[in-house]
Amino acid sequence: MAYHGISTNLILYLTRKLHQGTVASANNVTNWSGTVWIMPILGAYIADAHLGRYRTFMIASTICLMAMGLLTLVVSIPSLKPPPCLEVNKGNCKQASKLQLAVFFGALYILALGTGGTKPNISTIGADQFDDFHPKEKAQKLSFFNWWMFSIFFGSLFATTGVVYIQDNVGWSLGYGLPTIGLAVSILIFVAGTPFYRHRLPRGSPFTRMANVIVAAARNWRLPLPNDPKELHELDFEKYSVERAFRIDSTSSLRFLNKAAIRTGSTEPWKLCSLCSVTQVEETKQILKMIPILVCTFIPSTMLAQTHTLFIKQGTTLDRSVGSHFQIPPASLSAFVTISMLLSVVIYDRIFVKIMQRLTKNPRGITLLQRMGIGMILHIMIMTIASRVERRRLYVARENGLVQNGGEIPLTIFTLLPQFMLMGTADAFIQVATIEFFYDQAPESMKSLGTSYSMTSLGVGNFLSSFLLSTVSHITKNNGNGWILNNLNASHLDYYYALIAVLSAINFFVFLIVSKLYVYKAEVSGSINVLADALKERN
Repeated sequence: MAYHGISTNLILYLTRKLHQGTVASANNVTNWSGTVWIMPILGAYIADAHLGRYRTFMIASTICLMAMGLLTLVVSIPSLKPPPCLEVNKGNCKQASKLQLAVFFGALYILALGTGGTKPNISTIGADQFDDFHPKEKAQKLSFFNWWMFSIFFGSLFATTGVVYIQDNVGWSLGYGLPTIGLAVSILIFVAGTPFYRHRLPRGSPFTRMANVIVAAARNWRLPLPNDPKELHELDFEKYSVERAFRIDSTSSLRFLNKAAIRTGSTEPWKLCSLCSVTQVEETKQILKMIPILVCTFIPSTMLAQTHTLFIKQGTTLDRSVGSHFQIPPASLSAFVTISMLLSVVIYDRIFVKIMQRLTKNPRGITLLQRMGIGMILHIMIMTIASRVERRRLYVARENGLVQNGGEIPLTIFTLLPQFMLMGTADAFIQVATIEFFYDQAPESMKSLGTSYSMTSLGVGNFLSSFLLSTVSHITKNNGNGWILNNLNASHLDYYYALIAVLSAINFFVFLIVSKLYVYKAEVSGSINVLADALKERN
């Protein structure tokens, strides 16, 4: 609720209160969102290497609470905003001073720093509560991320309806104050459960361990690999048992890295190839193998950025009246993404999975990569629909002579409903699958780092959205036919959405190739096999 209470309506605060233009405000939203989703790499590193997930989360939560309090204060003080202006072209209004921008964005980026420690660790702490070696708990864990995302979007639903309405119609002070209070309450609830949690201890820097493997493999590149993988260096089972860690057998994927485990007899740390155990090598492989999948999620993440920027700006140009007295806040359209996602998750978990289990005998119903692929197909459909809807909006604007003055178009805001509803369905597939995939396929000692991959995807997607928006705007404006202008009635967002649809289609075909080549890691326990056998016996 706290994050979506800020991000959903941020573009309207920047344009209405700080008087920024369409491109500048959209880029500021995506740059901030990108930072929010990139910072989890730092939070994951600190958790896995030094403080552990629980302590990192608690410190980061405190930073988030301080930042939310500061943001509430900033939007409440009149001197920290330029005077009100009703001009359609915000370039004609008095702009916010450097001090006003510095204070507001300073608070925003402190919040981004805090979320870097909360986002990769809270979901990981939740998943860690299930025992992989207990078949019943393993079965529950297969549904965990569905209900994890359900809870996130349930909070988002309140943010995109109640909080956004308060921000638009009551005031920004209360609109930011409520999420701040909600965040404080949620931290207290989390702390109350501390005695019941299962905790995982940090095992040192994952980056150092991976760098050691890569350097050792490079140093041994001339040495031949033994025919028997058992001749490679590995620690005793007792060592892993004491550290409550998992031993991993050698695999043939990325075979070159196996050279890091060749016994050489050296005793110098960075030349000590024998220090790189087979398990350490396999952990490095598991992280590296996920990178091509990670890259394929960048374009889908760019798609998500549109729901908080251009989709919302479109809504400001349409008729928002419901009855004679009520006006729908444009940002509340995001509530339909949330509602669609909530319904889709329930249908997926309770109906779709059970049907597919009978057909595939897979305890998950379909694989995580197949689930991601379905979401990508939906994304192509969404941007195609969004392009056609925008073409209709521009046609009505021309027919009513509203192109130059940027006035409200006599077309209901619910015209945008299909693209928002489909985005929620797509999220139920690709967003849930992405976070579960990177958690599930990461080594046991690097789960926070693996989870941060899904957030890194969202971060890069937001930065990519900023780059794409700025580049397209600059090129098309120089050619005399700007696609993205402050006056959307004189713009060509339909062309821009069509471009994203084409990029999404290209990305999907690349994903098909990458996913075909991907080899899932072996399960650390036999629980998944027990569940699969139970499905076969049932049928």
